[in-house]
Amino acid sequence: MSPTRVLLIGTAAGAGAAVLLPLDRPGLGWSLTAVLVFALLRHVRPGWAALSTALFAVGALTASPWLFTLCAIAGCAAGSLAVAGGRSTFDLFVGSIAVPAAALRAGPWLARGLRAGGAPPLLRPALVTAALLLVFTPLLASADRTFANLLTSVLPDAGASLQPVAVFLAVGLGAVGACCLIALPLTPDDAPGGPVRPVARRDWALPVGALVLLFAAFVAVQVGTLFGGDDHVLTTSGLTYAGHARSGFWQLLVVTALTLGVIAVAAGRAARDEPGDRRVLRLLLGALSALTLVIVASALTRMWVYQQAYGFTVLRVLVSACELWLGVVYLLVLAAGVRLDGRWLPRAVLGAGFATLLGLAALNPDRFIAERNVDRWRATGEVDVTYLGRLSDDAVPALTALPDDLRGCALWLRHVDEDGWRSWNLGRLRAREALREVPLRPCASP
Repeated sequence: MSPTRVLLIGTAAGAGAAVLLPLDRPGLGWSLTAVLVFALLRHVRPGWAALSTALFAVGALTASPWLFTLCAIAGCAAGSLAVAGGRSTFDLFVGSIAVPAAALRAGPWLARGLRAGGAPPLLRPALVTAALLLVFTPLLASADRTFANLLTSVLPDAGASLQPVAVFLAVGLGAVGACCLIALPLTPDDAPGGPVRPVARRDWALPVGALVLLFAAFVAVQVGTLFGGDDHVLTTSGLTYAGHARSGFWQLLVVTALTLGVIAVAAGRAARDEPGDRRVLRLLLGALSALTLVIVASALTRMWVYQQAYGFTVLRVLVSACELWLGVVYLLVLAAGVRLDGRWLPRAVLGAGFATLLGLAALNPDRFIAERNVDRWRATGEVDVTYLGRLSDDAVPALTALPDDLRGCALWLRHVDEDGWRSWNLGRLRAREALREVPLRPCASP
């Protein structure tokens, strides 16, 4: 890849992002920018690139800031992996941050290429011209409103702030860093210390087998606690929904960490040369994973009972999503154990995490939370309109189903601004339509 082409790619990516990308809110421009950058780079891994674009597309569908922030971070990581790749856990971690790291060393690499290959005659004056325009244009725009309006008609927000300059530099440098990675791909270091000596069956089967028996005994004794739901809470003295759910969550957290650690060590160190070794390894690790799946199902059941009793919140929905992802992780571990081949497992676990985020976005959590709390109000007459009023614009259509007084408490001060084409968002569009269709009155509650 020639230095001239790298500069053109960086300039085109930065300029396109400056026009397309709205930094102040989720919108359509985020996914359009991702499509543009991947199209310019071309030499990317299509699976990670598609996943990254889908994560950024959440900004055009939901208005929830917290959800889009998570998706944007994951989209950047997936975009970096689309360039750097990776197979092992360590390689995936390095690959997820490789593009911004490469942007820091891309300048010297590019300068060496220009010196070695000879820069085009107009390249240096073009770069100087671009630098001068980037510095002086925002300053002049901020000094005169008429000039700022002229720039705004060509480049949105150019006269209002330095946002386009920051976007141009960030995305342009990122694209140059990606080109540097494509030209000089990451090479995994040799494993230090040589091969690891396998552990004989007698040394690992006893502790793992004892742990399996312990987990089995725990599940057998706690069947009523694990799946008792409402009946267990109501018939157990001193037990509350809050305590029932919290114990399930921390139980899941501790068991998950313990089991994954045991599986990782046993699968990596256990001898498997003999058929008997492989059979025992499959049996014990499979049983351990299956018993942990029972605990995962228990925690999900507890959280569902808790939310039915006290209402749905963002934190509770996030905890449930994490629990579901952990359940998927254990299913993947079981699948890898069938053939005792887990080379694909780190990528699958990370991909499942990104897919969980996309599933959460498809659920539209703020709207889902509002709908479930409105249903709970219909059944019990209890609702926290103060909390519901703090949800994002995604929740507005569901909250309009409340009666006039409660609707006013939740939405009286709600105003949803119009979107431009860059910041178009389906959630805010639906919120504006819902607010136009229902009357709002001031909140009468003290």
